[in-house]
Amino acid sequence: MISVTMQQVHKFILLLSLLLIAGQSKLWSQELDCKVQVTSQQIQGTNKQIFRTLQSELFEFINNTKWTNHVFGPEERIDCNLMITITDEISADEFKGRISIQARRPVYNSNYNSVLINYVDNDFHIRYVEFDPLLYNESGSNSNLISTVVYWIYIIIGLDYDSFGLESGTEFFEIAESIVNRSQNAPERGWKSFESLRNRYWLVENLLNNRYEGIRQCYYNYHRLGLDIMNNKAADGRMQIAESLTLLQQVHRDKPGSFLMQIFFDAKNDELVNIFSESFPEEKNRVIQILTEVDPSNASKYTKLNEQSGGSSPGTGTSSPRTPMGGMR
Repeated sequence: MISVTMQQVHKFILLLSLLLIAGQSKLWSQELDCKVQVTSQQIQGTNKQIFRTLQSELFEFINNTKWTNHVFGPEERIDCNLMITITDEISADEFKGRISIQARRPVYNSNYNSVLINYVDNDFHIRYVEFDPLLYNESGSNSNLISTVVYWIYIIIGLDYDSFGLESGTEFFEIAESIVNRSQNAPERGWKSFESLRNRYWLVENLLNNRYEGIRQCYYNYHRLGLDIMNNKAADGRMQIAESLTLLQQVHRDKPGSFLMQIFFDAKNDELVNIFSESFPEEKNRVIQILTEVDPSNASKYTKLNEQSGGSSPGTGTSSPRTPMGGMR
């Protein structure tokens, strides 16, 4: 017969309690609800299992890491997608391709989710050995795989925070900037100012540059003062969104063609058409004039607004899982 002392029982209960608390803390702490997909259809005759392992390991790494010091409930986690498409196999452990980044933000008092970012980063060049642990060093060097993924994680978190509080994403953009700075000697593309005017370097530069602060203010006004009130006050919400577009117009006239402006409209052009399809003629004409000036690549969509009416409003439906001010923000 095994003899168990009361002291051993107490130790076991204490250990079990600590494990339960740790598990509950983990459940309530992570910030992201991220879907990860790794595809490799363009690669022929290679070991596909390595990409399935990479997908599984990235999913665990992203969703089970604590990225901020704030507490998120399970229903408050940021809804996002990372889709990696491998197009070239350089060697058994070196690959090139692209990574697609998408994140959404719930609209208060509705079942609608507004896209914050919808972008494809074509500078995706990694080395990956199957089953190698994915670890992020906050102050030291990292693999290009980790640096790229973590950079986009902090961009997603920062944009989400900016949409709930005026420029409240700054601390996360600064982390992304530190990743860019530590990657200046990396042989892979995407990190340096001279490589392109639209890469990871320039996005975070725009986000932290005072010349573009009107775009960040627009992110807040558009979502918090506009979309979040549309369920109860559709006309007032549209007016606030129209006013927020004038901030973009001011930035465009001072510094046209910014990368951050492109990021905004890649996410918002279809939504804007939907929002203002129900607007009255004077407001429509004003919005069309602004949008065709600041986003000429989508001008054909905007000019058709005068032909449209009766679209569904983004701010309708059941309650959003987040509070009006973003709960944990």
